[in-house]
Amino acid sequence: MSVRKRDIFTKCREFQYAQQAKASGCYPYFRPIEGLQGNKVVYDGRPMIMIGSNNYLGLAHDPRVIEASQQAISQFGVGCTGSRFLNGNSVIHEKLEDELAALLQKEAVLLHSTGFFANLGTLNTLCTEGDWILCDRENHASIIEGCQSSSAKTLPFAHNCIKTLRRRLQRVPEGDAKMIIMDGVYSMSGDIARLPEIVGVAKEMGAQTYVDEAHALGVLGPRGEGTVAHFGLQKDVDLIMGTFSKSLGSMGGFIAGPKDVIDFLRHTTRCMIFTASLAPAIVGAVRKSLELMLNEPERREQLWKNTRKMHAGFKSLGFNIGTTQTPVVPILIGSETKAFLFAHKLLEAGIFVTPAVYPAVKFGQAIVRTSYTATHTEDELDYVLETFARLGKELGIFEDAAYIGTTNSRGKPYSGYDFSLYQQESAKTVRAGS
Repeated sequence: MSVRKRDIFTKCREFQYAQQAKASGCYPYFRPIEGLQGNKVVYDGRPMIMIGSNNYLGLAHDPRVIEASQQAISQFGVGCTGSRFLNGNSVIHEKLEDELAALLQKEAVLLHSTGFFANLGTLNTLCTEGDWILCDRENHASIIEGCQSSSAKTLPFAHNCIKTLRRRLQRVPEGDAKMIIMDGVYSMSGDIARLPEIVGVAKEMGAQTYVDEAHALGVLGPRGEGTVAHFGLQKDVDLIMGTFSKSLGSMGGFIAGPKDVIDFLRHTTRCMIFTASLAPAIVGAVRKSLELMLNEPERREQLWKNTRKMHAGFKSLGFNIGTTQTPVVPILIGSETKAFLFAHKLLEAGIFVTPAVYPAVKFGQAIVRTSYTATHTEDELDYVLETFARLGKELGIFEDAAYIGTTNSRGKPYSGYDFSLYQQESAKTVRAGS
């Protein structure tokens, strides 16, 4: 009997999803943006309205942020060429940590090169054998990776479900250490954590709390501090994680908490110790963005004005936008293939946005994930709504919306996609134009 021979790369050769999508013409990822034209991005030589970024306050392209980045390069060079543990620390890194600690009302902050590393490194360092992690099922992938790579036991609980959380906590042996981890704002659904109730359960049952503020920083809170400040729980939440790649328009991440915890992490977190330090250009840009976030509250006010407009607009048109409460506005499509097709037709109409499919969302519950910024104009938002309405009717999105959530949510990533649907639609377009 012959043994089937496999090597490490067999799975790569068998991976056909991307090739099939590219062959059909509807592959929606890794699109190369060529530059900016005013408030729009340029793709394939055309200006496009971007409704797929997390640049909530519109600071990524602010001239003052760019100038601050350039000044940091002039003073410190383009890179630190080493870990902060060794030669990669600078006064501006430490100033940024102090500024964040003051804003979040925490004793100390530790910077990370990415938000992903902030979660991964903190969780697999802090949570060890004998500890328990209570993890919301819709937490970001970096939290899931952090839980899986730690030696703690992880108990997932149903999204934002206090009843399930309480039941999971009851399974933890008395006396064992436990921590509840959640996103402040969920990156796919756009809803906000039920933080006051979760904190109440945590206090009652002796658990500590950890909130990922990636999509809340700059969006929620009296000064843009995030979900924790939005609910006035700065003294009640133990650890706050955040990123610089959304509202602050750059990249990087941090963890904030008690001084002894941050000092422990500073000396034991491999994701920080064995990674090059944040480039000076990034630190300079983030510090300026933080300053503008605090000094220009009108940005956040405009962001929420635009958000309310899009919530109301999509609902009035008949789109299913789920339970969103924030500038993250998912358009629930259902069919993975139809989500790809919808996103492609939007691109043809000059709107840059991408679909999110399993495993980012449940199988059979694909979305087109839209998000809005303070710098979107009234005319741009009106055009988005008009185009969604026209294409939604053309593709039968409204009829599908009523059935989303009734399909089997089990499935394999990148399996079962019928790209022939796109090819059929393309053929219709060609015939109509001939």
